[in-house]
Amino acid sequence: MNKNRMTSLQIRRLTYAALYLAIALVLPFVTGQIPEIGSALCPMHIPALLCGFMCGWTWGAAVGFIAPLLRSVIFGMPALFPAAVAMAFELAVYGGMAGFLRRKLPRKRGVTYAVLLISMIAGRIVWGAVRVILAGLSGSSFTWALFLAGAVTNAIPGIILQLVLVPVLVIAMERAGLSLNEK
Repeated sequence: MNKNRMTSLQIRRLTYAALYLAIALVLPFVTGQIPEIGSALCPMHIPALLCGFMCGWTWGAAVGFIAPLLRSVIFGMPALFPAAVAMAFELAVYGGMAGFLRRKLPRKRGVTYAVLLISMIAGRIVWGAVRVILAGLSGSSFTWALFLAGAVTNAIPGIILQLVLVPVLVIAMERAGLSLNEK
């Protein structure tokens, strides 16, 4: 790959990543208009996953890590400790894993779903592990019941939304030639 093409590709990845970060900051305002399930839709997860799929693992991990921390500092939500800190690690794994697996595995519809599921499960496991560590540091507890509630039960609307929306968007963007996560 020549130097000009590489520089152009990096600038496009940076631009796309900035767009995904902006979406992660704004999307919770949109879903928040649905009081019953707004936060359960896990709106910041979608841009982190999409960034990983489209821009690669490094950009997906970076956007995933920065988004909840930046949103906490700017808007006060989610609360910085422990929520935004734990989410930063969770979303970094989402974006990083999605980008890494997308690059390494065949680009087939079924594989897209598998990459998404693996990324979601890994991210939730990391979220739980970080919550346990943060609970230990703060002298509180984080039980198995709290993990299940936070990672699964309360997130069911978001899990369903991610499983429906993300693969459709990934496939559509790849068909449109918008993927920068090249093999």
